[in-house]
Amino acid sequence: QVQLVESGGGLAQAGDSLRLSCAASGRTFGGYAMGWFRQAPGKEREFVAAITWGDAHTYYAASVKGRFTISKDNAKNTVYLQMNSLKPEDAAVYYCAARATRLFGGLLANLDAYDSWGQGTQVTVSS
Repeated sequence: QVQLVESGGGLAQAGDSLRLSCAASGRTFGGYAMGWFRQAPGKEREFVAAITWGDAHTYYAASVKGRFTISKDNAKNTVYLQMNSLKPEDAAVYYCAARATRLFGGLLANLDAYDSWGQGTQVTVSS
């Protein structure tokens, strides 16, 4: 079982930046990809970004492309989500997720592609 712990959420103003971190640990962690999802009140959880551990291939939702950057530190088993130019509609609980085995990259936007999930970190954006 992989344990995922998110951090870095908080309160920001529109236009500000935040960086989220997701530290992974657990049994023989060496998975295939990590993803970030978010869920706003009353809405479904949605894909934000994903990155593969091996070749660092990245994927983004259209709503965040150009503003958010996903990156990783293999030595620390940590994935980051740099969020710039925040908008009120970015406010949500942000979750990181891990997938252990290889998958066609386009499918990494799907919730059910992931084996493990973190508890989430709240991001609030005021206008």
